Amino acid sequence: MSPFTYCEISEMIDHALLHPTLSEEGLVEGCALADLYSTATVCVKPCDVKKANTILSESPTEVCTVIGFPHGANTTEIKIKETEIACKDGAKEVDLVINLGRAKSWDWPYIEGEITAVQKTAYLYGAKLKVIFENDYWQDGTLGPQSDQFKEKLCQICVYAGADWVKTSTGFGYVPQPDGSLKTEGATEHDINLMVRACSEKAEVKAAGGVKDFSTLLKMRSLGATRIGTSSTQKILDECRKYLDLPSLSSVEISSSTGY
Repeated sequence: MSPFTYCEISEMIDHALLHPTLSEEGLVEGCALADLYSTATVCVKPCDVKKANTILSESPTEVCTVIGFPHGANTTEIKIKETEIACKDGAKEVDLVINLGRAKSWDWPYIEGEITAVQKTAYLYGAKLKVIFENDYWQDGTLGPQSDQFKEKLCQICVYAGADWVKTSTGFGYVPQPDGSLKTEGATEHDINLMVRACSEKAEVKAAGGVKDFSTLLKMRSLGATRIGTSSTQKILDECRKYLDLPSLSSVEISSSTGY
């Protein structure tokens, strides 16, 4: 007997439709794919929440959106308003990017204040909150030996502020490399282990960025991640269905891949 069912895997996935140039056609196709494959949510840009909610009105797949995306630089007041509008438009989950500059300054009262404010707004409308750390920016090369301590502190703040999930990445946290190129890694096994441990089951963990195949999803699941952010949904769930000896699902391909 398999240690999991198809639905247990598909309902881990937030199908990401976040590319800056994603067209309206791409949004429609992406929502159709998420519905067909029975994902937990589609994660869309704020401007697309209302349309995605209309498309998925008869589907168990819910609409998730992003707040302060991708750099977290909006004021707290703007993030509150963005959350309010998104929830009124039909978002059932919101993924908040923390103010990355304030975080690097170790300004914990500011970070706690904005998370608490967005959490209260989301809960007022019955929505859940995920908080994005953007861990690519907090690796050893940036913070040295304090990197893990930094991420653990963020987890503690999120738990205290009432977040439902902590999330690794936006998928757009590109870090300069020695050769001058830009690279984003996304979720790592190290960070998932750390975040699961630091949250102590009081908040769940979402692995986002770099989860592009079924084996990687299973690894993240085994480490304790309960939600996955990816644009490789079709590939992952086709592999899952093959593993479970289930019939394949026919669907349209998404015309605009994000690489998330």
